[in-house]
Amino acid sequence: MSDPLSDMIQLLRPQVVVPKGITGAGAWAVRYSAFGHPGFCAVTEGHCRLAVEGEAPVVLEQGDFVLLPATPAFEMSGFVPAPPQRIDPRLAPPPDREVRYGRQDGPPDLRQIGGWFTFGSPDAALLVTLLPRMIHVRGAPRLAQLVALLGEEAARAEIGRELILARLVEILLIEALRAAPAPGAAPGLLRGLADPRIAAALRALHADLERPWTVVDLAGKAGMSRSAFFERFTRSLGLRPMEYALAWRMAVAKDLLRGGRLTLDEVAGRIGYGSASTFSTAFSRHVGQPPGRFMRHAAAAA
Repeated sequence: MSDPLSDMIQLLRPQVVVPKGITGAGAWAVRYSAFGHPGFCAVTEGHCRLAVEGEAPVVLEQGDFVLLPATPAFEMSGFVPAPPQRIDPRLAPPPDREVRYGRQDGPPDLRQIGGWFTFGSPDAALLVTLLPRMIHVRGAPRLAQLVALLGEEAARAEIGRELILARLVEILLIEALRAAPAPGAAPGLLRGLADPRIAAALRALHADLERPWTVVDLAGKAGMSRSAFFERFTRSLGLRPMEYALAWRMAVAKDLLRGGRLTLDEVAGRIGYGSASTFSTAFSRHVGQPPGRFMRHAAAAA
């Protein structure tokens, strides 16, 4: 059976990791403007406050892990009041050494490994909307170990470095999303997968994208009536069943077209369309340009 979460992460193609060590002592506070790229941190010593725009403030403690799939503006601080130092991550150069906030001498009150990475998929914005804005996991030693491995590998200038970093980020994402608290989560893929009936429909859809699915078909996989399934799916994912199916089909289609190895008929067949003309019409309506032109532009960009 297909794994929708793994499918999504593979399509997002995470890459280019920029990790850094961060310490803080005394009175300190930093406010980062919105970044857009995924950001993460693992607290290895001490504690601090974190206030992410649009989310309730939290206290991060040793062993905690945070992932922000699209990194909105946020503020991080110690527990002694201080005016925030404003930082625009889009303009600040990547640090070449550990970053220290607050008092510069003496032992730190906080030590963490943080950083950011990018998604190789041009459709990342669409897919990221299906993930929580903020994932906060308490007591996550496996995630802390993965972040430490990322830092170690990023510091090495050896063959295979980029491939290893990309694989480590994929594993980090899956571990973080596995550990994310699903109950009470905002509508999205994690909330859908936490519901056994909706998860059964999602897995069936991802496993057999060539099938021309209907709401009735998916409701059958969930063991529910059409109306009950439609309402529960929409509440869980924030998209109607056929909206999700179309969005996923088009994301896969764009990935196949960028590869440039398949004909339009082959791409159409792989995502559940009976002919290239039917697929072209749906693709043009969804993407804003016909698949042939999209493929040529993707080849030129590559």
